[in-house]
Amino acid sequence: MPPLLEVDDLQVHFFIDEGTVRAVDGVSFSLEQGKTLGIVGESGSGKSVIGQAILRIVPSPGQIVNGRILLQVDEKENLQQQTLDLVTIDPRGALARSIRGSDISMIFQEPMNSFSPVHTVGSQIMEALLIHSDVSKAEARNQAIEMLHRVGIPQPENRIDAYPHQLSGGMRQRAMIAMALVCRPRVLIADEPTTALDVTVQAQILALLKELQEEFGMAIIFISHNLGVISDISDDVLVVYFGRVMEQAPVKDIFDYPLHPYTQALLRSVPGIDTPVRTELATIEGTLPDPLAYIVGCPFYGRCTECGGDSVCRDQPYELTKVSPEHFVACPRMCIKL
Repeated sequence: MPPLLEVDDLQVHFFIDEGTVRAVDGVSFSLEQGKTLGIVGESGSGKSVIGQAILRIVPSPGQIVNGRILLQVDEKENLQQQTLDLVTIDPRGALARSIRGSDISMIFQEPMNSFSPVHTVGSQIMEALLIHSDVSKAEARNQAIEMLHRVGIPQPENRIDAYPHQLSGGMRQRAMIAMALVCRPRVLIADEPTTALDVTVQAQILALLKELQEEFGMAIIFISHNLGVISDISDDVLVVYFGRVMEQAPVKDIFDYPLHPYTQALLRSVPGIDTPVRTELATIEGTLPDPLAYIVGCPFYGRCTECGGDSVCRDQPYELTKVSPEHFVACPRMCIKL
């Protein structure tokens, strides 16, 4: 069976007056049904743009300039069960609209900015059902109430008529999950869905996603900068930096045997259970490179404490190398050692 979703050499560039920003620069991965892929990296590393590209909602002046996004689709608009390259379809066309919400859905970072403030939460959830399902308004309302109940919102028969500003942050996030899942998508893209929530609500949201994933059999792309969350929910992990994949492996290998210096640095910055109180946490010195720069070699070169100014890292063309059946790393020095 082919993977449910396969991304091959995806490149997304933003063409601005000052030059070209290579937000996503050759990212590849595959996702199987019922599995969760965690995408982790610093802010500005291109994580969210990957999700936007899959949904074909990259904002202007961004464009997909290369690559394929292959989705196994069911019959729709005279398409038999087949592999559809989402890059080739019109992002504003009927086929793209039919895929969003029904086949692929997304939980956005900030639900307050994602919900319309002048429409009730329920009407926005019902809209997704009315677009993608052959149901009446009464049935759509009943299904929306049921989904709000499923995501843990109390008194959903009353909350369905609430406006977004009348809900707490945790409730809005649950409502956003309800809207994303009401049409039972096969792929869910969760973009930093727990960032603004306290740890208790965060744990509840993660448990909810796992429960609904098992029930619906959907695949999840979970985007986060929080390694603790990534370790809890992911089967496989993609570590991205400056629009490129630095390391890719099953979650256990990433946390037990990290190979790329960037992955190692990220893990060092996370406090452990036995970390003494008031211990100064490790940081990664420096910042991301100039977004307009074109870097031939490793983009982490200027901040890496392992390469010691080695020109191999700076000048050798970027390449993601297979070091074990499921473990890939883009570090020339590490690959030479192995």
